[in-house]
Amino acid sequence: MLRSHRGAAYRHGRRLSAGIAVVKDYPRAARLSSQLHQELSGLLRELTDPRVAKVNITSVEVSHDLRNVNVLVSMLDGDESLKAAVKALNGAAGRLHRALGARLRLRYVPALHFQGDWALREGDRVHDLIRDAIARDRDHTD
Repeated sequence: MLRSHRGAAYRHGRRLSAGIAVVKDYPRAARLSSQLHQELSGLLRELTDPRVAKVNITSVEVSHDLRNVNVLVSMLDGDESLKAAVKALNGAAGRLHRALGARLRLRYVPALHFQGDWALREGDRVHDLIRDAIARDRDHTD
């Protein structure tokens, strides 16, 4: 929806600059993301569930309204282990939320949503495909 206010065009609450929505930089979200990454890393080490023992936090993405957090996790074990770890972490999200509330001085502690980070695995898969293609090309040219 395009609206006009005092000569400036707005779409969905964002000011348009020459028809392009200007995305705001949210430095508070970046600071909170860094702080949550540090605190969650410490809290995950304290969990006793063996499914999450080898989990690494790869990214913490805070929504612009600071109410939701997507936490991307990875681990070196297989895909099934990562799926089980994500399920366990989402089950423990309430406990982790309360622990963050006790550690951080925030008016609202954001809701935690854990997701598997498949980028490393996808990168390995693409690397293997390229390596195999190069080997096949070498075999055909010999």
